Amino acid sequence: MLQGVVATFAAATFAFFCLQLAPGDPATALGEGVPASVRESRRAVYGYDAPVIVQYVRWISAAAQGDLGWSVSQQRPAVAVVLDALPNSLVLVLPGVLLAVLAGTALGAWQGIHARSMGDRLSNAAVFLLYALPEFWIALFLLLLFSVIWPVFPSGGMVSDLHVYMPPTDQWRDRLCHLVLPCLVIALFDTAALARYQRESMRDTLEQPFVRTARAAGLPWGRVYVQAWRASLLPVLTVLGILLPLNIMGVVFVEQVFAWPGMGLTLFNAINARDYDVVAACVIVGGAVIAFSGAAVDVLREVADPRLRMGERSRSVVPSSAPAA
Repeated sequence: MLQGVVATFAAATFAFFCLQLAPGDPATALGEGVPASVRESRRAVYGYDAPVIVQYVRWISAAAQGDLGWSVSQQRPAVAVVLDALPNSLVLVLPGVLLAVLAGTALGAWQGIHARSMGDRLSNAAVFLLYALPEFWIALFLLLLFSVIWPVFPSGGMVSDLHVYMPPTDQWRDRLCHLVLPCLVIALFDTAALARYQRESMRDTLEQPFVRTARAAGLPWGRVYVQAWRASLLPVLTVLGILLPLNIMGVVFVEQVFAWPGMGLTLFNAINARDYDVVAACVIVGGAVIAFSGAAVDVLREVADPRLRMGERSRSVVPSSAPAA
């Protein structure tokens, strides 16, 4: 967690100075036809006319007190902008990642068990093809297929225009219908990534001595496969800890295609508007999500493989005296 705090601070600092190096500022983003006096007054009001180091010291001092600044494009606190977008991204990303974990680990374990078979080769080719396709291309394809050619799902947004006038059951159905396509895009892309790691890890685990020992002891193959799958989860869980924050901050194209007001779209719009405080707030929240994901993955790794927990306990036991060399 301490490493996460340091990494978040470093990432926010890096983002702040990168924005300062970019041409223009929030006053420039006001558009054409705005008088120069109005631009200068805007810079003076928000402190953008001060030196970069002065701006950074002001910003980092306020951020340490919980004040992430003011959104000049939306005229409200930057933290409010981010907190409005974060739940929308979580609603989209968490189901997609959960589906990807279930499908990716199951497919990868099956490939590892049936390695080099015809089914493994065909499924592995399909996984590589799916992993190579850009997310926005998959999103556009699903949008064209299921919203235009076969219109069974909405084309975008979180809810329909008449959502507030629907009964509660219809409101839930409406939300689920809008969630299906963008969630499916995330699930397909992450399934391809997780299946690759699960396949290789399962293959390596099945070649370990404890698998041969278990078979020699007479354990059925089903039980051996379950234990081997559990032991093969460590690299998959590590990749999962990276995928979750990447999806929250990196689904810009998916959110744009489906008009989903999440963190990625908020960050993209803030960069275009030179809204420095919102960009920095998005980076800080993204760093916090990465720190939390890393801590959660560490816990899950110890649950999946108790040897890690036993190793920590054995290292914590220090003998009172050691024999001479």
